[in-house]
Amino acid sequence: MTVQPNEITEVLNRPISQELLARDLTRLAYVAKDGTPRNVPVGFTWNGSEIVMCTAKNAPKLPALRKNPTVALTIDTEVHPPKILLIRGRAELDVVEGIPDEYLEASGAYEMTPEQRVEWEADIRSLYDGMVRIVVTPTWAKLIDFETTLPSAVEELARRRDERQRA
Repeated sequence: MTVQPNEITEVLNRPISQELLARDLTRLAYVAKDGTPRNVPVGFTWNGSEIVMCTAKNAPKLPALRKNPTVALTIDTEVHPPKILLIRGRAELDVVEGIPDEYLEASGAYEMTPEQRVEWEADIRSLYDGMVRIVVTPTWAKLIDFETTLPSAVEELARRRDERQRA
């Protein structure tokens, strides 16, 4: 099913989507080098058109993403009913020197005193000589809020139920 760019933009611009895109963790799903699925939590930032995640240059996911850049992301809440943003796209890998601003921004939501933040940032800068930015431009998006939108299987069940009730 092809989704038009304006449909993706409409989904991502919804207020609930914007709240979810302001969170600090997504779950990145990809196919590992051995062909089995992986789903890992990773910090991210949303720059208005792309999800940007940063990782170590020796992270095991990088060879897998180079081989198969197709990914799926899930950003959700821990309340009932959950709010869930599902995104699909292709990962582009950008090796950079030093620490990308997005990494510092993605980690900015963690509660730290100013002193802890300075110490943490110094530690990060001493650990990494560079990182890899994993940049995903959404090619598909769906928001599930269980009020205005439901998972597709539940939507189908509700449609069938409504048809039976009308008959």
